[in-house]
Amino acid sequence: MFTTRNKSPADSEVINVLIAISHVSARLARKLSILAAHSKSEEGGKQDEQNKRHSNNHRGAS
Repeated sequence: MFTTRNKSPADSEVINVLIAISHVSARLARKLSILAAHSKSEEGGKQDEQNKRHSNNHRGAS
């Protein structure tokens, strides 16, 4: 499927950067998941709160 070729130092550097990005992304996803769970528990499990409107209709006059 894949052919074997000699890797240049630039290829190795790109591979290492992509691996680092992957690790940072995974860490960020975990932290966001924990933050979302913590936030939901503090709110008492409110659901669909962002979809509820608490103000008057702000449409401009046409």
